[in-house]
Amino acid sequence: MKRVVVLLAVLCVCDGVKFGQLCSGNPTNTRRTSDTWGQGHYGARRGSRDHKGLDIVCDDGSTVYAPFDVTLDGGVIVYTDPRKAAINNGIKLRGGGLCFKLFYVQPDRTSGSVRKGERIGTMLPMQNVYQGITSHVHVQMCDRSDPTQYF
Repeated sequence: MKRVVVLLAVLCVCDGVKFGQLCSGNPTNTRRTSDTWGQGHYGARRGSRDHKGLDIVCDDGSTVYAPFDVTLDGGVIVYTDPRKAAINNGIKLRGGGLCFKLFYVQPDRTSGSVRKGERIGTMLPMQNVYQGITSHVHVQMCDRSDPTQYF
């Protein structure tokens, strides 16, 4: 008797969530590369720790947009250091099967639903705290995994 072995391959086709424009003036979500303060990619060294987000270039005072349809899930406090109070806000969002945070954003509100491309806040004055840095929105997944695949 012959044995026939059949292997089935299961292919998971996910929706392939991609972030739309986050910041006015940066329609392609250009990433922060290297400046005098360091680098903006996920895993970049920060002294004794690793950077757990991805930095997207955004000029101080720029409008920040919802990258896709999202639910606003509360405000975020970024730092405990009072010297960084000028940029100590952000927002937690959920949508497209993802949970993520945007740092250095003054949210217009912190609850409710927002459609892709709608304004969610304003980029805070990063130059007041880190003079000479490439101003940016820091995108961090709630589980601190690498967000790069979504850009």
